[in-house]
Amino acid sequence: MQKPPTDDRRRVDSAPPTGPAEGPASDDAPSCDPPVRPTDREARRVARLALGGPPDPPGPNGGAPPDAGPPVRPVGEGGEFSTWWVGGRHVLRLAPDRAASVRLGRELRLRDLVRRRVGVPVPTSVAAGTWRGSLVYTLDHRLLGESGEEAAVSAAGEPDLAALLSGLREVPVRDALALGLPRTPARSLEALRADARRASDLLVSDREFDAAGPTRLTPRAMAQLAPRAGELVIHADLKGEHLRVTADGRVCGVLDWTDAAVGDPAEDIGGLAIAVGAPAAVRAATLAGYGARECLRGLWLARCDTVVRLADRLHGADDSPLPLLRRQLARAWEPILLELLSDDD
Repeated sequence: MQKPPTDDRRRVDSAPPTGPAEGPASDDAPSCDPPVRPTDREARRVARLALGGPPDPPGPNGGAPPDAGPPVRPVGEGGEFSTWWVGGRHVLRLAPDRAASVRLGRELRLRDLVRRRVGVPVPTSVAAGTWRGSLVYTLDHRLLGESGEEAAVSAAGEPDLAALLSGLREVPVRDALALGLPRTPARSLEALRADARRASDLLVSDREFDAAGPTRLTPRAMAQLAPRAGELVIHADLKGEHLRVTADGRVCGVLDWTDAAVGDPAEDIGGLAIAVGAPAAVRAATLAGYGARECLRGLWLARCDTVVRLADRLHGADDSPLPLLRRQLARAWEPILLELLSDDD
């Protein structure tokens, strides 16, 4: 059996400390500093140093020319990080503040812990360090495939998702906590259902949704779907843009482990329902050894979340792309036969 790759990164500090003095950063408290947005020239400089280039290649006047370094271009999907393609083989992620730096630094350690267990590739880092003051970056090898929002996971890819879920069940919780992963309490379906019902009332007026949807989650079903699987290491942000998918629908990578936590595994089942559709998510979770209740709990977490997010986008301050939110809602609300258990079990 081939040994999983490990990070071969080098530490490269691309600039002397500037700005506020370094201090302890915490995941629980947001940074007081405004986020820093790098320019393409700055991203090129960081990438050049991370790849082992000279710190200051001479330009016409003795300084670095504006185009020094490898070609870079921003990635449309990036979340809280400034993310750049570097040539065709690398990805540069630059944390914009100290809280994000903590999460990115923790991800580098977590990836080595999970890659030995999950059955799908996770990124490996070429170099990591600080790019401005105490702000952290990592330059990763680019994984193959396309975004899961652009390429659909096929039936052949469902066992890959199952390997991801079953592998996460094998990650020692104690080791993950030692890396600094936070514990996240299981969410209340009752509270989430109440939020979803209020949101669905708004969506009905927009002709975006059927008001009867959240009412299908009955009080009896909520009692049955209380969390039972215990705390596990979870990715906590499984969605289409964090899956890499081949042309034939196989899953060839899982990105962005910065939100990973020790918590309710139904969150990852729900994330897959949003990413690949409810039936495929339930099939993958079943292959991974989860029972009907965990699958249904994850499904209802996803359904309530998608209703609330779409209503926030149409009636609140959320700026997520509207077509994406509509696709996610449609996937999560795809019907499955397993739902009959919520009434008949």
